[in-house]
Amino acid sequence: MDIKTHTADLLAGIRKTSPLVHNITNFVVMNSSANILLAIGASPVMAHCRTEVAEMASLAHALVVNIGTLDEQWVASMILAAQTANKRNIPVILDPVGAGATRLRTEMAQKIMAEAKISVLRGNASEILSLRSSDVKTRGVDSSLAMSREVADTAMSMAREMDCIVAISGEKDSITDGGRMFFVSNGHPLMTRVTGIGCGLSAVTAAFCAAAEGDLLAAVAGAHGYYGLCGDLAIKVSNRPGSFFTAFLDMLYTAGPEDIHAGLKVDAS
Repeated sequence: MDIKTHTADLLAGIRKTSPLVHNITNFVVMNSSANILLAIGASPVMAHCRTEVAEMASLAHALVVNIGTLDEQWVASMILAAQTANKRNIPVILDPVGAGATRLRTEMAQKIMAEAKISVLRGNASEILSLRSSDVKTRGVDSSLAMSREVADTAMSMAREMDCIVAISGEKDSITDGGRMFFVSNGHPLMTRVTGIGCGLSAVTAAFCAAAEGDLLAAVAGAHGYYGLCGDLAIKVSNRPGSFFTAFLDMLYTAGPEDIHAGLKVDAS
């Protein structure tokens, strides 16, 4: 597979069909995630009330559940929405924000995975690995673990055990389904200095999965590559967080096949 062509085709599909992405996400990032989805051509909806989440999920093309501002009622809504998505065979992306920081976050992420089928588990190394071992601790929503071969091997093992794609973000992103592995080198460190960019990646991953026809792993890798590529392009416009985010949003809107073929850094292993 030519991952550059495949990523460009998925982006074109998003811009043509405008898939509806249902987000049950945190208060901090609702606005930025919605704008990020609009910029790439998708249609966002933010709905977390338990009374309507099943109906909303039945209308969507992908679902994001993000535990950033967590409470038990939201978890119940997330599980109900994910179970509805499972019945319709639409992808479910879980972003376990801050898992490992507190027992509640870790246990609630595990509860969601136990009661619904997750298509993609996406977060930083500490968040993801804390769901495997209580010895891993997360400082806020930052990762304390660098990507390594050992981390990548653990991600592959988790993907096989959980029967889902595991996507770990870091200096180099690692995306695996337990058999194949993609490494993504796009992205700029300034992206970590803007609240909501990580959560926005989960939303974009959902949109790429909605546009995919079969190969979700390549779609997730393409989403990570394209997202990081837009950061690579935005840093050429601004190296300050506030104006960088504006430039980043503009790049999500304007970057296309030529940029992808010239700058995407996604390698299969």
